[in-house]
Amino acid sequence: MIFNNTYEQQRIQKASDLKKRGINPYPHNITKELSTAQFKEKFKNIIDRDESKITSVSGRIKFLRIMGKASFVKIEDESGILQIYVSRDNLPEGFYNEVFKKMIEIGDIIVVKGYPFVTKTGELSLHVTDLKLATKGIKPLPEKFHGLTDKEQRYRKRYLDMIMNPEVKEVFRVRSKVVSIIRRFLEDRGFLEVETPMLNELNGGATAKPFVTHYNALGVNRFLRIAPELKLKRLIVGGFEAVFEINRNFRNEGMDHTHNPEFTMLEFYWAYHNYEDLMKLTEDMFEELFKELNLPIKLPFGEMEIDYSAPFKKITWEDSIVEIGGVPREILNSDEKIKEYLKEKNIEVDANLKGGKLQEELFDAFVEEKLINPTFITKYPVDISPLARRSEENPNTTDRFEFFIAGREIGNAYNELNDPIDQYERFEAQLKAKDAGDDEASDMDEDFVEALGYGMAPTAGEGIGIDRLVMLLTNQHSIRDVILFPAMKPINKEEDGE
Repeated sequence: MIFNNTYEQQRIQKASDLKKRGINPYPHNITKELSTAQFKEKFKNIIDRDESKITSVSGRIKFLRIMGKASFVKIEDESGILQIYVSRDNLPEGFYNEVFKKMIEIGDIIVVKGYPFVTKTGELSLHVTDLKLATKGIKPLPEKFHGLTDKEQRYRKRYLDMIMNPEVKEVFRVRSKVVSIIRRFLEDRGFLEVETPMLNELNGGATAKPFVTHYNALGVNRFLRIAPELKLKRLIVGGFEAVFEINRNFRNEGMDHTHNPEFTMLEFYWAYHNYEDLMKLTEDMFEELFKELNLPIKLPFGEMEIDYSAPFKKITWEDSIVEIGGVPREILNSDEKIKEYLKEKNIEVDANLKGGKLQEELFDAFVEEKLINPTFITKYPVDISPLARRSEENPNTTDRFEFFIAGREIGNAYNELNDPIDQYERFEAQLKAKDAGDDEASDMDEDFVEALGYGMAPTAGEGIGIDRLVMLLTNQHSIRDVILFPAMKPINKEEDGE
């Protein structure tokens, strides 16, 4: 039985007693006239009381101070908290003593009707003339003063987290606004929102280990997508010139403060534009976000203050490793010298790494965490950019950037590779990497290569992590704090006392 402790059994008994009195503890067709915030706004000019202005509000009881013939109650809804005054003499005979005082408790949801008045302490309140139970709570809320503070419990029971810590809801309101603003921003510039499959025959569109599932009807395995890129670019081949998708990706990787196996990405593709256009578009998008969210241009993030003033800093991959990371430039084109340098710095790496993968170890160790203000790192090596177009200036690099804020990657963009022969060779290189043990390497997508064979217009594409973006804008330091239901380790029910 889920509800097995003494307090829960007592509440179940009270629900039963209410039914015996003809009061349904779970009635339907309950309507709400005003929110608590609307009540406060509508009657903010009340000086004393106005018994002619009868209205109703509803909410969950968060505080209950029962006195002899009257009680002060605080109810909370989505918009805030309101004090109500419940008097024995304003309710049906016997209701206050037999029902309200004995069977209504903190955690219950009620609907009250009454008129506005101001208490002696100056607090706008509602004087109750009618009270109905909307929902009887069986589980008692956590103790008032300590609340729900255990992080694991808060993530596992987000509904309880929001009841006890109402400020949590504000983070998710901001998240919703961020998605809405981005959607409108792109649509205003001619982008079309689309949806692409979550289940795919092949693993591709990024370098990551996929989740694998089985499709019973066809008797085949399918991959939960790690990125929608290859499907979205097929739409560019088909004739759309600006598309975007805001949706889930899945990557079978570890969990930490910036990684959740299921996360939300924005990806957009823009024909007849290049990655430099995307840098400007990204700056404009941030400007729009800050304006619509009414945020200051300098925002705190932990102990850091981040300056979002445009234009954002731009620096090449190689220059960032040298100028920001302090790595000697002369070692960058020598695998052996890089390995020696990393060994000197007590950094262990896979002996099979070479080229861009080795440079990536340098970048991760000495550069990334120093990129505090918004920074575009450009000109990535070809061998770690399997879908990006080669630079015409230097064919060993790509027309690509990654976007960093507060020492973490927020976005990735590049001029899309539209040469089918080059793309086929890149896929072959990925297959060789997979055969060598790289379980994050992409599969060969021959249909995509065939699509490129019909011709894809010169295109630039970008992906931005919505979760990490919201973390920055709300000063949250774990990705779990911006995902309503983050992935969690299984509970050992015996250890948990269940």
